[in-house]
Amino acid sequence: MEELFKRIHTEDIQENVFKLIGTDWMLIAAGMPDHYNMMTASWGTAGILWSKPVIITFIRPQRYTYELMEKQAFFSVSFFGKEHKDLLTLCGTTSGRDLNKMGIDGLSSVETPNGTIGFKEANLMLECRKIYFDDIKPEFFQVFDIEKIYPAKDYHRFYIGEIIQAWEKKPIA
Repeated sequence: MEELFKRIHTEDIQENVFKLIGTDWMLIAAGMPDHYNMMTASWGTAGILWSKPVIITFIRPQRYTYELMEKQAFFSVSFFGKEHKDLLTLCGTTSGRDLNKMGIDGLSSVETPNGTIGFKEANLMLECRKIYFDDIKPEFFQVFDIEKIYPAKDYHRFYIGEIIQAWEKKPIA
């Protein structure tokens, strides 16, 4: 891990979080080194909550990654360059129940010292500890056209993860 990435403080992250999450997308990974899954997401946020740097991810209950997020205390969020957009598309459109994502060519897992799974090809990885979760509740929507996003009533669960470590890819020498 240390040969590929350097630890940085969250306040030293230079990239725009709106672009990272909404345009470039993020890869959420959960599980153990011998059994994990990941999914691409473009919904989320990052900031400070309860005096901690956090990232908030949203996962629908039918996603395979949801099962693993429920079982684990830690997860990662990884960000990649444009050259990995096809891999991110695959991870966002194919279930881990139908494809062994651990074997995808061009995506190599790396384990942090804490045992969290990330990816060697990522430019930035945030290692997170779950500190809170809840389900989206439609009765609290204030803008009612949001409901149309959920025709199957499969409301996301959101996970608030304290960012315990930020890892930035080291420049290639």
